[in-house]
Amino acid sequence: MRNSLIFKLLGAFLLIIVIGALVNSRLTSRAMHDAFSLYSTRNSQAWAEELSPALSEYYSRDMSWQGVDSFLQSGSVSPLSGGMGNGQGGGFGPGPGGFAWMANQRVILANGQGIVIYDTSGEMQGHELSAEELSIGSPVLVNGALVGTVLVTPRNIASTNTPAGQFLASVNQSIVISAIIAGFISLLLGAVLFFYVTLPLRQLKKAAGAISGGDLSQRVAIRSGDELGELSQTFNQMAENLDRAEIQRKRLIADVAHELRTPIAVMQANQEAMLDGVLPLDEEQVAALLNQTLLLKRLVGDLRLLSLAESGELNLEKQVTEVDALIREVADRILVQAQENGVSLELSLPAHLPRVMVDPWRIAQVLNNLIGNALRYTPRGGKIHLEARESPGTAAYVEVSVTDTGPGIGSADLPYVFDRFYRADQSRAHASGGSGLGLAIVKQLVEAHGGKVSVISPVFTASGQQEYGTRFVVTLPVARNSG
Repeated sequence: MRNSLIFKLLGAFLLIIVIGALVNSRLTSRAMHDAFSLYSTRNSQAWAEELSPALSEYYSRDMSWQGVDSFLQSGSVSPLSGGMGNGQGGGFGPGPGGFAWMANQRVILANGQGIVIYDTSGEMQGHELSAEELSIGSPVLVNGALVGTVLVTPRNIASTNTPAGQFLASVNQSIVISAIIAGFISLLLGAVLFFYVTLPLRQLKKAAGAISGGDLSQRVAIRSGDELGELSQTFNQMAENLDRAEIQRKRLIADVAHELRTPIAVMQANQEAMLDGVLPLDEEQVAALLNQTLLLKRLVGDLRLLSLAESGELNLEKQVTEVDALIREVADRILVQAQENGVSLELSLPAHLPRVMVDPWRIAQVLNNLIGNALRYTPRGGKIHLEARESPGTAAYVEVSVTDTGPGIGSADLPYVFDRFYRADQSRAHASGGSGLGLAIVKQLVEAHGGKVSVISPVFTASGQQEYGTRFVVTLPVARNSG
């Protein structure tokens, strides 16, 4: 549980909150301290300037600093009064004012030679101040002559015994409390956010575990259009492909077993009959066994060809080919069979047809399969029409079509005609020796050349009358610089 992603995210988020709170508290406290220091320093300078006339008046009275410490401590002077008072409204004596203005201030008085004669803290008593230190004080003048310098500096403003220190402590406390509250709220909102973010991941984990256990029906809900939504969609597509591949694998195994069982069963039955003396061991029976053997060989060859094409390992020897000449050659070879079936072959091959870049032997195999399939389903007296032309809308392909006048393919069967071992008419396919792999091989061979194959069934005229049964259309890429 400690390795859960949501706890890792919350831990990282909490660390960020703590670091942010510490940095913010430190910077805020530092800025507040510096601001108070500047404020106190400026006030102290102003108070020194206010105190200077009172001290000047004191010095002019006795022309000495004798007793100035008692004078300053007596409360008989106020920097705001501009002179000596009697404690009745003019100074900070006992009462509302007194020396409250000095409670947080350090007063240093130096004589004309810079020797400290009074220090509130008593630390610098008798020390000589430097010119730099005297420059920040306020001069005490009597008849234009410098008789002393007074310096007023703030005490430690961070001390909790001072109002400033108490204010800073209160601000720091407020910062800490606000950081804790903000951190708690942020952590709470972060927990909700992380739960929402990790929910699809948990669902993906659960579904992936189920798929690894063999349940390929698992799918996850797509809750958003962001990266997580795209991940869920990709996962569903992957699961769909795995499910489809598993169904095809099981169907392929079943189909191959079915296709092999029939000729093997026939061969076994004939051989047993010959061994039992039921059938004679003559040339006719051996020929029947040979036919079944050739059927098995063809089936195995088709399966191998289909496997190579699907895996992209089929070796194609492409070359520039005259597609019209290739169509005529295939039509000539199949013409005798067509005449025996009472089916006519029609060719529409325009002049100056662009050449294509194909493997002529493989494309001839495609045409043989399509024409042979058309012959199988075209009744006596029908016709097969072969046509080639430039593909409409683009000069990059040549379109070859094979159209028959057969009964056509039912709408329920049309989406599956290129699947392996699929037959719309099971009885006629077995009777004619078809393996159910011809159209699947056609599709793979055409796509291996960079082309496409499609089927339309039935074919209607513009007026809505049925003109043909089925039309297969193959597009092949034109050779570059083809004339």
